Amino acid sequence: MLKTTYRSAMLAVLVAGALAGCDNGAGDEAQGGDQVSSETGAEDFTGTIDRTFAGDMLPEVTLIDPDGTTLALAEAAGTPILLNLWATWCAPCVAEMPMLDELAAEMDGQVRVLTVSEDINGAEAVVPFFERHGLANLPRWMDSTNDLAFKFGGGASLPLTVLYDAEGKEVWRMIGAYHWTSEDARVLIAEGLPGGA
Repeated sequence: MLKTTYRSAMLAVLVAGALAGCDNGAGDEAQGGDQVSSETGAEDFTGTIDRTFAGDMLPEVTLIDPDGTTLALAEAAGTPILLNLWATWCAPCVAEMPMLDELAAEMDGQVRVLTVSEDINGAEAVVPFFERHGLANLPRWMDSTNDLAFKFGGGASLPLTVLYDAEGKEVWRMIGAYHWTSEDARVLIAEGLPGGA
């Protein structure tokens, strides 16, 4: 009972923190990272790079898709992974999803783009969203219990995108929305490829 109450309280804190981060893009100075603008200069697609956790391994979390297929994230290494935490209620998340879809198609075989919904309603929210937006190249992984968000610190702002190399080691994380189809994004992603910077 105590564990369930604690988890519910932490979930409420997570949602509140994610909403605050999602809505205002807060945290550039607080995060200790460098603000990175994509080449478009669009203010909506300005994220903050954080290299504080470089070298950390893929979290031990199991994801699920709407069909019930599971993915043990820690066992997904072998190809560089761009892991994106998002939610249907997060406007910056929604704005960058088509770019992530395009990126997934372009970099297929080089980088595995994994989008993970933090929507509490799971498939009920995710399936209609993907159908409405025609995101054919992105997986529909879900983390409706927010286990992954808790692994990233509990109050992780959305969107949060983390690049892992082929060994499953974190290279950097992007806090906030970013223009994933820009040339600048390709340069950042190349850091996780074999022989990357």
